[in-house]
Amino acid sequence: MSGALAMVTSYAVPRMEEPEPYLVRIAEAGFTHIHWGNLGKRDYLYTPAEMEDIRLMLERHGLRLLDLHGTNGIEKRWTATDEAVRREGVELIQNRILLTEALGSGVMVMHIEPHRGDDEYGAVYWKQLFASLDELRPFALEHRVRIAVELGQCDPLDRVLEKYEPEFVGLCYDSGHGNRRPDGPGWLETHLDRLISIHLHDNDGSYDQHRVPFTGTVDWPRVMELISRSPYDGCVSLECEMKFEPYETEEEFLAASFEAGTRLTEMLENLRRQ
Repeated sequence: MSGALAMVTSYAVPRMEEPEPYLVRIAEAGFTHIHWGNLGKRDYLYTPAEMEDIRLMLERHGLRLLDLHGTNGIEKRWTATDEAVRREGVELIQNRILLTEALGSGVMVMHIEPHRGDDEYGAVYWKQLFASLDELRPFALEHRVRIAVELGQCDPLDRVLEKYEPEFVGLCYDSGHGNRRPDGPGWLETHLDRLISIHLHDNDGSYDQHRVPFTGTVDWPRVMELISRSPYDGCVSLECEMKFEPYETEEEFLAASFEAGTRLTEMLENLRRQ
């Protein structure tokens, strides 16, 4: 993917509903790919007509989908104890799998809740999560979309990665979340063979800030060296947001993000050649 660079679509208005103006600015800034972040925490179900409209929108602006952020839902939750609500959550994720396929990608990112306990709540949570993943597995495999579980700040992804095969479930490494863990890159190295998606952004280690790379404390040489040794063969993908940045306009913010993304791309390509 030489020369490619991805930007999250919800960089300015989190989970916005009208994507085209933002897609225009992303394309004008020089990005070639997007990470679809729209409606990432909603119960919204895309219709086939809407999926086709989005596909044509991307084509119109010369953009391609790298991956898509799924949704854990609000009223339709795939880990709900109520079976009817859980099944609605599964249908919601199936809808996002269809959107991912329609837009030409094979990776959809999902969050796992940060619960480590083996108490009564934990046992029910894992039971419901695994029930949903078991139901989603044949659907995802049929549509050739892998689920990338995203590294959070304290979540136990090991259970999911150990239970399901790489053809169904992989890992999304979020550098901002990793920078808040005691040794996020070290955890990535342990699970490097499962990496299929990356969300790159920076912070100062205190909380999730989604800042432009090289403006915080992320150890970029180490992170990029690990990515270069992984099975991940996609481009650099930024998940930066304007809310913690000093830029007055979206154009200034996107230009700074593109410059930082280009630096990361050069690092990654040089490491891959080595």
